[in-house]
Amino acid sequence: MSETTYPEYLLKSGWNALLPARVPNAPLKGDQSADVLVIGAGFTGLAFARRWYELASQDRIIVIDSSEIGEGNPGRNSGFLLEVALAEDADPANTGRMAECNRLTQIAMQSIADDVAACGEPVDCVRAGTYRAAAGDVGLRALNNYRQFLEAAGLPYRALQQQDLKTELGSEFYQAGLYSPDCYLVQPAAVIRAIAARVPADITLYENTPALKLQKETDGWRVTTPEGVIRAPKVILANNSFASNLGVARSRVTPVYTYAGLTPVLDDSTLEEMGDVQNWGILPCHRLGSTLRRTADGRLLIRSLHDYGREGNGEEIRMALQDRLWRRFPQVTGTDFEHVWGGAVGVTYNGAPVWGEWQKGLFVSAGCNGGGTVKGTLLGRLLAEMAAGQEVPDVSALFGKASWMPPEPFRAIGFHLQSGLESWQGQQEL
Repeated sequence: MSETTYPEYLLKSGWNALLPARVPNAPLKGDQSADVLVIGAGFTGLAFARRWYELASQDRIIVIDSSEIGEGNPGRNSGFLLEVALAEDADPANTGRMAECNRLTQIAMQSIADDVAACGEPVDCVRAGTYRAAAGDVGLRALNNYRQFLEAAGLPYRALQQQDLKTELGSEFYQAGLYSPDCYLVQPAAVIRAIAARVPADITLYENTPALKLQKETDGWRVTTPEGVIRAPKVILANNSFASNLGVARSRVTPVYTYAGLTPVLDDSTLEEMGDVQNWGILPCHRLGSTLRRTADGRLLIRSLHDYGREGNGEEIRMALQDRLWRRFPQVTGTDFEHVWGGAVGVTYNGAPVWGEWQKGLFVSAGCNGGGTVKGTLLGRLLAEMAAGQEVPDVSALFGKASWMPPEPFRAIGFHLQSGLESWQGQQEL
């Protein structure tokens, strides 16, 4: 597995490629000092920086990112902004905990929606809801469990049979599904650009500035970048799985790469065969399954496949994604992708985050487990409040605490064995 301290993607983000060119902020050059240094200008890092500014506007706040806004991980996801937690069980105690998680998550989602509305640029961000759909027995069991959770939590949904899904989405691939209204569908690169544009001018943002080394000093922390050094008494790691390669939570979080393919805008005759709903998203019932989107401008997106610790071969990925898309939508068989790209997900063994003060003055929020947009915004804001000495909700009680994972090479062996078994068991959902 690569030990780089930041993702070095081989494939450009398709979402970002659809947007007008943006001039990035200059990279850091020379030595700097700050009261607070945030590593990672994603949803978590920017939420932390903005909340800290609200609490201590006199402090010098520096944010660095290894990439450019829109090109990094926040602009590489599938664009689902969920307003409710993805619990798979329905026991009463868990339902009560989830209700509080949902309340906090909805507040965070509203803050994202407010930023999008205030940014002054057109951004695709619509509360269109989301589908969950199952193709085989494994998926159907998971779908039933999720239905029980929604009922126990009192959350609205619609149950759908195969013909309903064909009518609405244009696919006969799935046997059954559920529709939930509690989700925004977005163009993620546009959303993170909108949020970055709302960062106060007093916060310094350096792009194309990866953190290469993190060292403890007598009076704080030293972070080395390619062309400079930053010293700060408080450092926040908001770089997800790559926090581990800076020496934090190495036994708790690891990067797993997943991939997306985005078609060109489909012609009118093809779109007429794609169902009645013109802007939709499908989340898989199996955790290794495929995510689908139909975008507002008439494209199809599929997110699928996984690689442990490194980015895979682009041409092999393209072919595998095409096969999975064409099986679901024979109408587009032969249609190539306009863009194919990958993104690193910070995965923990039990699905819970790494969050809190790791050492004196060193704070971390990592392990998004594929849900880092809205929850990351929430956890970044709460981390700022906690670091400032304010009372905050018990994050570990609400969202759990990342459990131990074995070291390499046993971790990689375990990942391949478990994912191989789950892929075989849930092959109809892939």
